[in-house]
Amino acid sequence: MSRKGVAAAMRALTIVPKQANTLQVADAADPEPAPGELRVQGLALGVCGTDKEIARGEYGWAPPDRDRLILGHESLGRVLHAPPDSAFEPGDLVVGVVRRPDPVPCPACAHGEFDMCRNGRYTERGIKEIDGYGSEQWCVETDYAVRLDPRLEHVGMLMEPTTVVAKAWEQVRRVGERGWFEPARVLVTGAGPIGLLAALLSVQQGLDTHVLDRVTDGPKPGIVEALGATYHHDDISDVAGKLQPDVVIEATGAGPVVFGAIANTASYGIVCLTGVSPTGRMLRIDAGDVNRELVLENDAVIGSVNANLRHYHQAADALAKADLDWLAGLITRRVPLARATDAFTTAPDDVKVVIDLDCPSRARNLNTAT
Repeated sequence: MSRKGVAAAMRALTIVPKQANTLQVADAADPEPAPGELRVQGLALGVCGTDKEIARGEYGWAPPDRDRLILGHESLGRVLHAPPDSAFEPGDLVVGVVRRPDPVPCPACAHGEFDMCRNGRYTERGIKEIDGYGSEQWCVETDYAVRLDPRLEHVGMLMEPTTVVAKAWEQVRRVGERGWFEPARVLVTGAGPIGLLAALLSVQQGLDTHVLDRVTDGPKPGIVEALGATYHHDDISDVAGKLQPDVVIEATGAGPVVFGAIANTASYGIVCLTGVSPTGRMLRIDAGDVNRELVLENDAVIGSVNANLRHYHQAADALAKADLDWLAGLITRRVPLARATDAFTTAPDDVKVVIDLDCPSRARNLNTAT
């Protein structure tokens, strides 16, 4: 993606990767679309744990020719300019795909499964070596843009986390179909955005859906109940032991929850891990008992992360079918781009925090000039 070598004309959320306390809203050059790219007015940006880890200096990589990275991968924008031979038009609501396949490419990337990259040479918008979507304007290749239902203009930044759980459910189905598979009961552990969206896809499949989280007040219990699922806050062993779920979507990364879920599924149970556990925390488990149960009950434990284009389209379909008021309920705080750093301070009742990027007068001026 190219940029004009002119004076800065827009605002962007930037950081020096691997250096804490460098997050700031700064001037950046207006993006100039290369052939085959859309120019997009940024509308909103979701903030997740990955963004906060980058902000703390834990990881992240700037583009090769710069020190600073434009942050943000949970995008939402409106097309300002599209190539005449593309499937997009000005006014389309779009999100940008996060990952790009490695240039070698590995066999998985060569077959469009870049979420399963084997050699780690992929790049990612707002994370690894490519600027993200945290700016008033951004460009994206038409092959890595996905159109959304226009009704999602206020909640479409939920698309990227929905792709993560769309992939998780796809992987569960693929594993389950090694034998006769007709799950009935699902337990989702963690009522953050990933867990709640995993529960949404579970309910959309007509499954008896249960969500476990440790909080007893705030918005989460009501969000789960409004979905038609059942909320639990007791110990994982008690809840899963009684439910005996056929499928667990684990979204906490907490060691005791992970192993409590693994130990308490129904026979032929599948546990899909989407939460990333911190290192350095010790947990005493009976490895022999875990092994015995996995083998004798034909259980499976899988990990799932990221998404490819197929999952983006699955997520777009799921969001288009969802209740808009329910989706809006996941967004518990919005902050303007000028105060974007406020979004990185966690408030007690936060579920999903969103940065508003939209500057209507600027968008009108640019659209007129196009």
